[in-house]
Amino acid sequence: MTPRLARPDEAAALWRIRNLAIRHGCQAVYSADVIAAWTPDALPEGYFEAIRGNPFFVVEDPLHGVAATGFLDLANGSVEAIFTLPSCHGKGYASAIMQAIVREARQRGFRQLTLAATPNAWEFYLRHGFSVVKESLYHSALAGAALPCVEMKYDL
Repeated sequence: MTPRLARPDEAAALWRIRNLAIRHGCQAVYSADVIAAWTPDALPEGYFEAIRGNPFFVVEDPLHGVAATGFLDLANGSVEAIFTLPSCHGKGYASAIMQAIVREARQRGFRQLTLAATPNAWEFYLRHGFSVVKESLYHSALAGAALPCVEMKYDL
């Protein structure tokens, strides 16, 4: 499987993957009310800008079409939105996207990547070479809450 760049016309499908992944993967970490607020069905306008303005990768599954997402936030040097459809977990899609983001960051001359991982996902990033900086709170405007997270970094 080879990640490819997402197209803006795929935004609704990518947003759906995000929401399904959060609703499934974070249910033991955050309250149902927070998850519901954090994963609205309505697509925020800024999401199109993320797809247009950054290397935003997707991986396709033979049965499900686009099944995983993730992007390099060029302005902040951060890894964002690595999500996989729950029905496609364990197929290596998120790992392929992570590798594509790291390659892209190196090609662009980044020396370090950062991210804020949900408590259920930080071990994935640890396996991909990230190290823990600290536990903190991430304020989510969508959720209207401060979400516990694990700040991490990766030296390129």
